[in-house]
Amino acid sequence: MPGDPTDRTSALRLRVRAALEAAWVEEQGYTAPNTDVYPWMWLWDSCFHALIWAELGEPVRAQRELEAALSTIDEAGFVAHMGYQLDPERPVELWGRRAASSITQPPMYGHAIARLRARGVAVPADVVDSAVEGLRFLLETRPRIDGLIHVVHPWETGCDDSPRWDDLCPGADFDLERWRAFKVESLASIEQGPHGEPLHNESFAVGSVGFTALVAFNAAELATVTGDRRLVDPLDELVAAIDARFDPEPRTWVDTGATADGSGGARTADGLLPLLVSRREDAVRIITEQLLDEDAYASAYGPRGVHAGEPSYDAGTYWRGPVWPQLAYLLWVALRMRGEADAAEVVRTTTLSGAIESGLAEYWDGDSGRGLGAIPQSWTGLALLLESASSAG
Repeated sequence: MPGDPTDRTSALRLRVRAALEAAWVEEQGYTAPNTDVYPWMWLWDSCFHALIWAELGEPVRAQRELEAALSTIDEAGFVAHMGYQLDPERPVELWGRRAASSITQPPMYGHAIARLRARGVAVPADVVDSAVEGLRFLLETRPRIDGLIHVVHPWETGCDDSPRWDDLCPGADFDLERWRAFKVESLASIEQGPHGEPLHNESFAVGSVGFTALVAFNAAELATVTGDRRLVDPLDELVAAIDARFDPEPRTWVDTGATADGSGGARTADGLLPLLVSRREDAVRIITEQLLDEDAYASAYGPRGVHAGEPSYDAGTYWRGPVWPQLAYLLWVALRMRGEADAAEVVRTTTLSGAIESGLAEYWDGDSGRGLGAIPQSWTGLALLLESASSAG
């Protein structure tokens, strides 16, 4: 990548555009995360894609991406985490329904709509309405555990194999094969509402601070567009429940429910997402310090997915330590919102370096920049937003 900043931006723009163009599914209007590994539509991926398309000067594709992401919404306001537009019969065996999955994912559509509107990109009214209903389902209908939103499956969090779920892996210790089997088997124990919407899962009864924070953040973001009090009124209670789970000793927010006294306190990047909404200044200070600490989360190529001091830390293993670009982006957003300019700039520049060094990989080793997972992965085009911004912007 050329050393001149202007050349670097141009080269990155071309690289990101090429990756997204190659993964664009024209008839259905979405970007496949990776056409070989991930050919279907994923909910939070598509919300990030909308931001990237807008940055590339493609407002129509940004609009279509959001429309596709919210097209799975049902009468209860439940939005599926996967859409199978290319083969509607494909999900029936695994998920028990046509065209889409039976669980959700972080509702990043609130953030996406707010940021698109701020850029002057028109978002159709029906898409905004669907986003409101999707968030209302999570705010009003999905059960709570100690005030936190109950996630019914690890896939709902987007952080599939986070060490935070280790207590729920069958057997004495975490084992990848046993965990993979559990993830499929536990789908059968999800309790559904009258429209098939997922409400509760006794085998994965977790109140996730990270997921709850993303719901609160997206509700607040969308409320800046709609002014809808139904998105705003629950936030005081929700954020209070999140902040009640901050523990200064492990220096993280701790999940509640089945993992509260064990792996729910593992020091992971997904456990830092309350930084987006927290009202505890002590927590903000502690987390900001850790994001700058090379013995904690800071690495040469972005914030590690797991604290370097965790026994489970492994820089090269899926969800056990590598840098994840979407989490890095969200932590950067949080730091900028907090006015933590120096920390935001460190996260921005190191994550950008990692995205480039890894070849726009799905995730990467934070110490070496070695690309891991699918390469390229479309959401790593978020690097273009990092390149186009500064900590003071």
